[in-house]
Amino acid sequence: MDSVGPDAPTLCAGWTTYDLAAHLVLREGSPLAAVGIVVPQLERLADRGMESLKTRTPYPQLVDQVRGGPPLLSPFRAPRVDRAVNAVEYFVHHEDVRRAQADPSPDPGRLDRRDEDSLWRRLSGLGRLLAKRAKVGVELVRTDAPGVHRLNGKEPTVAARGLPSELVLFAYGRGAVADVEVEGDEDALREFDHRQMGL
Repeated sequence: MDSVGPDAPTLCAGWTTYDLAAHLVLREGSPLAAVGIVVPQLERLADRGMESLKTRTPYPQLVDQVRGGPPLLSPFRAPRVDRAVNAVEYFVHHEDVRRAQADPSPDPGRLDRRDEDSLWRRLSGLGRLLAKRAKVGVELVRTDAPGVHRLNGKEPTVAARGLPSELVLFAYGRGAVADVEVEGDEDALREFDHRQMGL
């Protein structure tokens, strides 16, 4: 966010880096408005909160707030909650910025095994929610270690293969930029679209 500035595109449709910074600060600092991020009926509340933050807070200050972590009284401040909720959120949004640039910054390289394992564990709990719009069954298959997550019980089924970090991006609806291989029979592949994934 520092290097690309406030007006850079992101993979979040219609959002600049300024919008994304406001989203992250709002999410951790305003629980009521943050509900609008995940509850479609309250989306306007989150949008107003983000616009208000952008109006009164310069971009560098918002980025500093993101860097500083959740406010003191935020439930996200608890280390367990932070790890459980923010590990995936911050990884995905980091890649939303990096991979959306015309000349992306160099790939930081593979995450270490501990980080890949952490992202993989998070996928097991989130998977059903992330695949609820898929018209076919979806399996995620690790390529760096044994592991399969079956996200729903639909048939026919597609299997996405890759590193856990790339499978996270795929599951969060970033299949167009995720380094995964999607396999399945002809019917499954015809019915499946990576845009069916995500919240």
